[in-house]
Amino acid sequence: MMKEENEARLERLKGIVKAMPEKPGSYQYYDAEGTIIYVGKAKKLKSRVSSYFHTEVDRFKTKVLVSKIHDISYTVVNTEEDALLLENALIKKYNPRYNVLLKDGKTYPSICITKEYLPRIFPTRNINKKWGTYYGPYSHVGAMHGVLELIKNLYHPRTCKQPFTKEGVEQGKYQVCLEYHIKNCGGPCVSRQSLEDYQKNIAQAREILKGNTREVQRELREEMMKLSEELRFEEAEEVKRKYLLLEQFVAKSEVVSHTIDNVDVLSITNDEKVAFVNYIHVSNGQINQSFTFEYKKKLAETNEELLQLAIVEMRERFQSNAKEIILPQEIDLDLEGVTITVPQRGDKKTLLDLSLMNGKQYKFDRLKQAEKLNPEQKQVRLMKELQDLLHLPKMPYQMECFDNSNISGTDAVAACVVFKKMKPSKQDYRKYNIKTVVGPDDYASMKEVVYRRYHRLIQEEQPLPDLIVADGGKGQMEVIRQAVQDELGLDIPIAGLAKNDRHRTNELLYGFPPRVVGIKDTSELFKVLTHLQDEVHRFAITFHREKRSKHALHSELDDIKGIGPRTRDELLKALKSVKRIGETELSVLEGIIGAAKAEIVYQHFHQN
Repeated sequence: MMKEENEARLERLKGIVKAMPEKPGSYQYYDAEGTIIYVGKAKKLKSRVSSYFHTEVDRFKTKVLVSKIHDISYTVVNTEEDALLLENALIKKYNPRYNVLLKDGKTYPSICITKEYLPRIFPTRNINKKWGTYYGPYSHVGAMHGVLELIKNLYHPRTCKQPFTKEGVEQGKYQVCLEYHIKNCGGPCVSRQSLEDYQKNIAQAREILKGNTREVQRELREEMMKLSEELRFEEAEEVKRKYLLLEQFVAKSEVVSHTIDNVDVLSITNDEKVAFVNYIHVSNGQINQSFTFEYKKKLAETNEELLQLAIVEMRERFQSNAKEIILPQEIDLDLEGVTITVPQRGDKKTLLDLSLMNGKQYKFDRLKQAEKLNPEQKQVRLMKELQDLLHLPKMPYQMECFDNSNISGTDAVAACVVFKKMKPSKQDYRKYNIKTVVGPDDYASMKEVVYRRYHRLIQEEQPLPDLIVADGGKGQMEVIRQAVQDELGLDIPIAGLAKNDRHRTNELLYGFPPRVVGIKDTSELFKVLTHLQDEVHRFAITFHREKRSKHALHSELDDIKGIGPRTRDELLKALKSVKRIGETELSVLEGIIGAAKAEIVYQHFHQN
């Protein structure tokens, strides 16, 4: 678009904005093809829409949106709540490109009570409200089946799909099925169970699905006492069975406070691209609904904007008429007859914390699912986590760790282990014989090896690591720093893994002077770092053992010029020891290894 055309477009849009009223409503932005690309709502339309066209707008994504707008329309409503409802309806209808995208969890099952003459109760993933009333969705399928099992044990609703009619039942057109004979159904289709009794059971099942279990318990208790007074003990015993079943179910559910009734709780958990809003409904002090909405952000929406959208979605989807909404922060939203509470302590704060915990767990579970499909995503997450934890200039794609191994200074060796993208890169492992250090001096050995390692990488123009991890505390970190920074002039971040009195790694150190970095020893990142440490221990000790084994197997035969390992092994196999080889006659040696080599061996032992 030419500069002149763009300026004309902006002037035309600003003219539309100037004519807008300062009233509640919803506004819509259109692109050049006349497609709605964004729907918003406002308490004051003119003020809100004009803010998009200020020169000091600092959000890049908002600037991109403004560059696509070619027309604006709006609808005025009476209240802010109506504006929210209208915005929600338009977003669902047009699915605008720049609006937050709700992943509404349609794959989660709900429980349906049909509108048939003899209603059925069953789980389904297909929602069609003309067929019945739906309760849910249930993000935890086990909880849904628990409720269905309770209703089945309490009321024995029919499970057959026969389309019964009132006339058909009265005329005796139907027959009972196996479910009746095994006592899973009362036989309402042949009037073995009265329509009134069946409908009463369905009504109580509805109350349970709404979470009004205490009300159902009260009704059952009253019925049980009445039957007892009338000396109808067998019927009273059946009602008592239902009462106890319901009581057991309630005991297993989450009861927060009997003083909290008909309350909605929302919390939000964020990352860069997605927000997770958890919704909990509390009725009669008991949690009877919990669900997490997932929103894909398009314009870096704030928590307040997302919570406003979630409140409207929640009230519509779960048919909530709660008069109190508990939130983690104040929001600029005025709903008629609804109180918004931000608790600081007490039972309501406990509910809010529970909601937040559910949201975080949902986010964690989704992350795990994504990482199973794309393992590299986990590695990038862990690198980003370590970068943020240590405030590194870039993600630690390549990490290196060193370790020494010796016995009282003998056979002194060192090893370097390399991790790339949080995984061992074994082709890059290196072994070192200590050359300049005499005696058991771990610090001097470490300094020598680190200097040799990075001096060579510089000479060969090989990539340097993004992070060096010292297998030890402050002392090891300091000698690595001297070699890397003071002697080689390199700026490579250095961390350390310190051990406690039980020789178990329990602290991550970073910086100079080193400071303890807060990290849980049960976290995935800590496990990767300790894996790096364990790997360098294993590699160094294995190398040290190999070197000691070579020394232990060395014999005088190895020092005889012209005698190789095969000849040595043949002599040892035949004569068992070096001493016997030295005492053996030349003719016997010739029979074992031939005349030429026998002469060399014989002369070695008899030259004096």
